[in-house]
Amino acid sequence: MTAAVNTNLGFASRLVNGILAIKPLANLAKHQARQMMIKRAETIGVPWTQEVETLQALDWNADLAQVENPQLSYPDYYVTSFHAYETGNLSWQAAFEVEPAAYAVHAKIWQDAEAQGDPMLRQSYHNILKSQIPNEPQNILDVGCSVGLSSFALQAVYSQAKIIGLDLSPYFLAVANYRAQQRQAKINWLHAQAESTGLPDASFDLVSIFLMCHELPQSGTRQILAEMRRVLRPGGYLAIMDMNPKSEVYQKMPAYILTLLKSTEPYLDEYFALDIEQAIVEAGFQTPTITNNTHRHRTIIAQVSG
Repeated sequence: MTAAVNTNLGFASRLVNGILAIKPLANLAKHQARQMMIKRAETIGVPWTQEVETLQALDWNADLAQVENPQLSYPDYYVTSFHAYETGNLSWQAAFEVEPAAYAVHAKIWQDAEAQGDPMLRQSYHNILKSQIPNEPQNILDVGCSVGLSSFALQAVYSQAKIIGLDLSPYFLAVANYRAQQRQAKINWLHAQAESTGLPDASFDLVSIFLMCHELPQSGTRQILAEMRRVLRPGGYLAIMDMNPKSEVYQKMPAYILTLLKSTEPYLDEYFALDIEQAIVEAGFQTPTITNNTHRHRTIIAQVSG
């Protein structure tokens, strides 16, 4: 069964969508959102500009060739503007700026956390995983691994596990591969669709999806959940950490900030309207547990049925 997308938006959301439908205003909002992140990063001591310039000066041909699947076709929803980049995640600029952007975006989660906000967010997620998953996973699939931050965090917690980091952006994976070499980390990178990974049935104990679902239309989320059910072993776990649509932070967000946020997240309305608990059960999982790990994020854990 495929549920219809909930389009019953509040007045503020409809107003924001109307503004973003006007391309010059949408472009302005994206520019403002990006400048706000850069300024915040530099203010908390994250050298955004310097880090990006360092990466831009490197030769990326070998890293890209090592991870890219040139035959891969991209789903329509992915070939669009994300995070103020016109070509979305399919660009070097996006790949070079992921890490400083993560530090900037998560700097305000805890008071005075600043640059430690991002690692604290990841730690809060892993604390929940450790408390709710009794057996240490031996094979982990990190879906939407981006430039590897989530994969490296998983490896730090589950040091004996074999980890595959999967992403649709070869540029992100090239940076992840470079960072892995710096860290001497043994992680396999897979350039593939999460809806159709090509991985064997029942081959993982844990699938982790960290801050990806809010970037998906509902149809993509449902297809990915079904694929994760396929690749998980009996008794395996699906873990999702993402924005919490029920958080008062988003429900009371000022229209101006909401405009900036939605200008960089094209599927946010669909994500906020999705009954993810129902979608997970329909995909073949037991009823999930949902735990708030910050005032604006939640961790969802579900075990394979049967």
